[in-house]
Amino acid sequence: MPALSPDLRKALFSLPTKEKDQLLARLVAQDAVLTEQLAFRLLEGEDGLALRRERLRQQVDDPVRGFHQTPNDLLHILRQLQQRLTYHAKITGDATGTLDLSLRLLRNVLHHQPEATARLHGPSQPLLQHLARRTQEVLQALGKLHEDYRVEFAPAVNELLTLLYASAAAPLARELALPVRW
Repeated sequence: MPALSPDLRKALFSLPTKEKDQLLARLVAQDAVLTEQLAFRLLEGEDGLALRRERLRQQVDDPVRGFHQTPNDLLHILRQLQQRLTYHAKITGDATGTLDLSLRLLRNVLHHQPEATARLHGPSQPLLQHLARRTQEVLQALGKLHEDYRVEFAPAVNELLTLLYASAAAPLARELALPVRW
């Protein structure tokens, strides 16, 4: 984003308050993400974060448990849900909540969809690769958190790794050098 020249910046700050407020409102309205970030920060607060997490938790739990025609259908749903989680993090800055939901999503798939993750063959390979890569990304993100958070996430991570190595994604997990136990 280009910086304002010192002269323009000085002129902008010397505008009357009412005029600055109008310009600010117009600029914010042009960016949908910024508008939602501000609405979250200024209007929703901590209660809004809990409500957003709960809605996402329901979205993560519901479609994963259903029947899917092919592993590719499940992969499509997984990617959509992961996009929602990423958007949630972008709007709220909720890194730990997003990691918790990502772990939940991966565990749910491996737990509730054993038929889709039981064999490593043509149709299921993209799904299994996605699960292994997402697990690797979650582990990397967890490594950046404070140690107290890591201790809190350890049971969920170990459950995920156990499920991953019990599935047909085990060779892919070994290839990515994922630990068997975290």
